[in-house]
Amino acid sequence: MAPYNDSDPLEYIKNPTVAEFMGFRRDTSYSESELEQALIDNLEKFILELGRGFAFVERQQHIATDFDDFYIDLVFSNFRMKRFVIFELKTHTMRHQDIGQLDMYVRMYDDLMKQPDDNPTIGVLLCTDTDSTVAKYSVLNESQQIFAAKYMTYMPTEDELRREIEQQKRFFLEHHQEK
Repeated sequence: MAPYNDSDPLEYIKNPTVAEFMGFRRDTSYSESELEQALIDNLEKFILELGRGFAFVERQQHIATDFDDFYIDLVFSNFRMKRFVIFELKTHTMRHQDIGQLDMYVRMYDDLMKQPDDNPTIGVLLCTDTDSTVAKYSVLNESQQIFAAKYMTYMPTEDELRREIEQQKRFFLEHHQEK
């Protein structure tokens, strides 16, 4: 087993994130705004699920380009990693558009908000499922700043959770290994 590395983003990004505390039933549908509101309503539980060092910064943080306005779903700071962590929430399997959107947010956040002594911003696409093919052919592949993580709105059985952890671990390792 590799030693714990306090500065490694993979030590802080849980995949899958089990968010049964939001109150969604296994087979219900919900919108991104309902997902966001459920996370905000249960912010303390969500931060505990995220793990060590997270502090909430802002919801729907506004950033603008020359011609358009954008809103980052959730912004956290992680004082142990000394960096911002932004979350883009999706109620579907990850798509290339989602990764591109998150990539732009991370780059803009680094340019506009990051202080000189901060580490680079991390972006997490929190979605209902990951897609290895989309990841392989997008900026997500080998990125050290952009990650995709699956969330589950219900507590899986022990076997389901074990399988899911192994599947998501393989996904992370495939797309974030040093080559």
